[in-house]
Amino acid sequence: MTIALERKVLVLEVQQLGTRRGPFTEACQLYEDLSSPEPPKSDPTQSDVAKRARGSGRPTKRERRKIDSLREPD
Repeated sequence: MTIALERKVLVLEVQQLGTRRGPFTEACQLYEDLSSPEPPKSDPTQSDVAKRARGSGRPTKRERRKIDSLREPD
């Protein structure tokens, strides 16, 4: 059985059918996960977002106040 989730595809082999609705530990014994392991996640401190140039993101509170003062009629 193949299950497609939003960003992940699971490949499961059903070994037995359950006779009742039971706890998670019992349910895990009814199937075998044949999906490939997920690649290790990168360190968030080394992502592209962390390398963004200063001032290229959203304006700071101080910068927003300056922009608002330019827009307000005197």
